[in-house]
Amino acid sequence: MASEFQRDKLVNMFRAFDADENGYLDQRDFQALAERWRGLPGVRPGSELAARVDTVMLGWWDHLATHVDTDNDGKVDLDEILAMVDRLPVMREVVAATAETVFDAVDGNGDGRISPTEHRLLVDTWHGESVDIAGVFDQLDQDGDGYLSRPEFTELWIQFWISDDPAEPGNQLCGPVPTRT
Repeated sequence: MASEFQRDKLVNMFRAFDADENGYLDQRDFQALAERWRGLPGVRPGSELAARVDTVMLGWWDHLATHVDTDNDGKVDLDEILAMVDRLPVMREVVAATAETVFDAVDGNGDGRISPTEHRLLVDTWHGESVDIAGVFDQLDQDGDGYLSRPEFTELWIQFWISDDPAEPGNQLCGPVPTRT
């Protein structure tokens, strides 16, 4: 069962994914998400990376539809998403594989690291709009070198999806987690 912190984090994710703002996720929302990711500068139309982006994003829809759409209506609501929290810790490898594709999509110049500018692009693509992320990159960049390496990014991505500890930096990877007041 999702903690209050995980709920806050997943409500934020749910809003970012619900492209048509109808209160549930369906395959069209994940198609829109894939389209946003294919719009990144490093993801060229028809490329192997564009195909991976589609496979990963639509694969997550398939997983949700199969495992958490409990009423089989082709729609996943917030409660069904929250039920996914218990599954994620045993899906660490799948989450890490998703990180690989996201990293490659965001690393627009192909230098094998994510800069603050590329991170900004990740967050804006994730949300489909600009989000205030002042100070977030400094929290993510644990070694202070000004970049996120692939291993750093993968660990942060796993923290984002699996962590229940608000102090872990990965929880901020896709922007600050709004909390209820």
